[in-house]
Amino acid sequence: MGLGPRSPHKARRQFPAGGRRGRGAKGPVRPTPGRERQPRPPPDGRSEPAHGAHPHLSPEALGYFRRALSALKEAPDTGEERELMVQNVLKEVEDQALALATNRTGSEMLQELLGFSPLKPLCRVWIALRPNLRSVACHRCGVHVLQSALLQLPRLLRGPAVEKDEEEDEEEDQENGSSETLEELVLGLAAAVCDDFLFYCGDTHGSFLVRTLLQVLGGTLLESERARPRGSQSSGSLDLTTSHTLDLPSEVHKSSAGECKATDFEVPETFLTCLQDLSACFLKDVAVFITDKIPSFCLQTALQVLHRKLPQLCAHVCNAVIGYLSSRNSSAEGSPLLLFLRDQTSSRLLEQVLLVSEPPWLQNLFKDHFQGHLQTLAAHPIANFPLQRLLDAITTPELLSPVFEELSPALEAVLAQGHPGVVVALVGACRRVGAFQAQVLQVLLKAFHCAEPSSRQVACVPLFATLLAYEVYYGLAEEEEAVPAEHQVEMAAVQPLGEVTVLGSLLLQHLLHFSTPDLVLRSLGSLTGPQFLALAQSPAGSHVLDAVLTSPSVTRKRRRRLLHTLKGQYVALACSRHGSRVLDAIWSRAALGARKEIAAELGEQNQELIRHPFGHHVARNVALTMFLKRREAWEQQQGAVAKRRRVLNSILED
Repeated sequence: MGLGPRSPHKARRQFPAGGRRGRGAKGPVRPTPGRERQPRPPPDGRSEPAHGAHPHLSPEALGYFRRALSALKEAPDTGEERELMVQNVLKEVEDQALALATNRTGSEMLQELLGFSPLKPLCRVWIALRPNLRSVACHRCGVHVLQSALLQLPRLLRGPAVEKDEEEDEEEDQENGSSETLEELVLGLAAAVCDDFLFYCGDTHGSFLVRTLLQVLGGTLLESERARPRGSQSSGSLDLTTSHTLDLPSEVHKSSAGECKATDFEVPETFLTCLQDLSACFLKDVAVFITDKIPSFCLQTALQVLHRKLPQLCAHVCNAVIGYLSSRNSSAEGSPLLLFLRDQTSSRLLEQVLLVSEPPWLQNLFKDHFQGHLQTLAAHPIANFPLQRLLDAITTPELLSPVFEELSPALEAVLAQGHPGVVVALVGACRRVGAFQAQVLQVLLKAFHCAEPSSRQVACVPLFATLLAYEVYYGLAEEEEAVPAEHQVEMAAVQPLGEVTVLGSLLLQHLLHFSTPDLVLRSLGSLTGPQFLALAQSPAGSHVLDAVLTSPSVTRKRRRRLLHTLKGQYVALACSRHGSRVLDAIWSRAALGARKEIAAELGEQNQELIRHPFGHHVARNVALTMFLKRREAWEQQQGAVAKRRRVLNSILED
C-alpha cells in the first residue's frame, strides 16, 4: 500500500489484501474453527467399504424409504395418522439401519427421518447401530447419522413428553429387550468414546462425533453445528451479524469477548459429570491435542462448551495447555509459546484459549509471553491471527494500555505487510474498552498519509474503506522528501469511490461507534451524491450506513444531515440489492416528514419499482400504492406506526 516518502516501506504503495485465510491471504491458509470441511460422501450412491464391508442397501429398499420420506413431508404436522406412519417407517429402518447409515443417499434420508422421530423409535435405531459404533462413526456417511441422532436431544429432552412416552412404551420395551432410556444411550456412547478417546478424536470423521457429543453433554449447540443443513453438506455461519440480503459482516466481530453464538438446553446432571470425564481425557495426552490438527479441533470445541457451562474446568484445561507449551525448550527470542504461535495447528488452539480466558489470567499471559513481541507477531503470516484474538479478548484499560503502546507505532508497517485484521482488532479493542480512541485515530491518519496537511483528513473515509493510502487512492506520484500536497476538493469530487473492503468497512463501523466520531462524519459528509450512493450499494459499504443509523454517538441532527445526501437517489437505492436494505433501515427510523419525502420521490417511478426484483419489496414496505391513491389514509397509518415506535423506544429506554 501507499507508503509515502516519510515511511521506511517506500517500495510498497498499497496495503495488500491480506488478513484472510482464503484467497488473497499471505502465508499458509488455515480453516476456520468449527467450519473446516465436513466429511464428504462418496460421489455415487454405493456404501463405502471402510472398516470392513457394510451391508448392501438394495434399490428396492432405497426406493421404499425415499417414497416414505416424501409422504412424511407431505403429511400434516400432527395427527394420529402421521404418528403411525413415522412409527412404521422407523420400524423398517431398525432392520436396515447400518445399510442406510453407510449409504450416501440412505444416510441423508435417515438423517431427515430422525428429525421426525419420536423418542422410542430413535432409541431403537440407536441401539441397532450401537454394535457397529466404530465403523459407523468413522464412516464419511455414517457419522452424520450419529450426529443427527445426537442433535435431536434438545427436542426430545423435554421432561413431561419424554416421561409419558417412556411410560407408554415400557411394556413393549421389556418384550423387545430394549429398555434403555435416551439418557442411558447417550452416556453409553460417551463411555465408548472415552474408552477409545484418542482414536475417535484422531479420525477425520470420528472427530465430528466427539465434537457433537461434547456439545450435547454440555447442553449447548454451537453455531457451526446448528447451521449444518444435512450430512453431506458443509455449512457454517459467520461469527459476524448478517442481514437478510447480505452475506457480509454487519458490524463487529462477535468473537471479540470470547462469545460464540449458541443454543442452550437443559440436560441431566449426569451429562455434565460425563462432560467432566471426557474433558479429563484431553489432559492425559495434551501434547497430541496441541500439535495434531484433527484432535485439536475437538479440544477447541471442548473449550467453547466448558467456557459456557463449566468455567472453572475450562480455566484448568487452559492452564494445562499453556503449562505444557511453556515447559518446552525456550527459543532464543523469549517464551517457548512464541514458537507455537507461529504453528498452524497449535496457534489455532491458542486462539481459542485466548478467547475463553478471564481478564486477570489474560493479563498474566500477556506479561509472561506476549509483551515485547507484539510487532513481531503482527508481521508473521500465522501468528498475527492469535494476536487478533488477544486484541478481541481485551476488556480492561489495564491490558489495553501496554498493548496499544507497543503495537500502535507499527500499524503502518502491519498494513503494508497485508495484515489489516490486526489494525481492525486494535481499533475494536479501543472502542470496546472506551480508551485510546483519539490516539488510535491519529495513528490511522498517519498510516494512511492523510494526517498532514490537515486538509487531507476530510478524505479519510474513502481511504479507510478501501485500505489505500492517500497517494495510491488519488493516483499521485510524490517525490522523495517532497512536501505532501494539499487535498484538492475538486479532484476528490470527480473521483469514483473505490471498492470497499470488508475489513475497511469494519474499521469504519468501529470508528463510528467511538465516543467522538466527528472526523469520520465530516468525511462522510464530504462525499458527493454518487459516491455516497456507491457506498450504500456496496456489499461491505452498506454496513457503514448501518453504523451511522445505529451508533449512539451520532446525533439525530448529524444523521439527518448526512442522509440528506441520498435525496434524489432513493429509486437507485431501492433497485439495488444492498441499497434496498439500507433504504429499509432509513425508512424504519425516519420521521413522518422524511417518510413523505421518500415516498414522494419513489412514487415518481412507481411502475419501475413494482417490476424490479428488489424495488417491489421497497414499494410494499413503503405502502406506495396507498400513498399515491389514498394519501390521508397513508398518513394516518404512518402516524400510528410512528406513535407505536415512540412508545416502544420509551419502554426500552426505561
